[in-house]
Amino acid sequence: MRVGRTRSDGSPDESSFDSFDLAFRDLFRLANRVARRILANRAAAEDVAAETMSRAYAHWPRIGDAPYREAWIARVAANLALNMVRRRPEVVAIPVEHSHDDAVVARVALVEALRRLSERQREVIVLRHLAGLSEQEVAAHLGLGLGTVKTHLRRGMAALRFRFGVELEGPARHA
Repeated sequence: MRVGRTRSDGSPDESSFDSFDLAFRDLFRLANRVARRILANRAAAEDVAAETMSRAYAHWPRIGDAPYREAWIARVAANLALNMVRRRPEVVAIPVEHSHDDAVVARVALVEALRRLSERQREVIVLRHLAGLSEQEVAAHLGLGLGTVKTHLRRGMAALRFRFGVELEGPARHA
């Protein structure tokens, strides 16, 4: 893996940042998509995506040519969005009639449920389902085996289903 190019004095070579300009649009869209799914707010998601890209630029010599670059962007965006949610005042559940507001209520409930998962389960679920990475890409990004990713994914999803009261479908399992 090639990290970034550097000059003889150890500072990053400006040409190594040319690839940042080329990748910016796609990476910004990825960061925005992840943040928007968590925050359900266009302006806040754009702020998170901009902060994510700022951090990517600062780390570009290290991540610019890395095979896990997209996963790094998705993870940073998810972490920033979750931090933003944590800083919000507690949301009081108000019963609403069935309307477009149901989606907002569902997102708030999802964020709260994600908070209650272990950090590893949350990372795996966010990268797999919100960032749209494959299980193999999640495993590579987090430095885990594929089986470990699948285990965290299964346990995290089971916890979310239990939290939302959704019964697991499929054949009954016997202990």
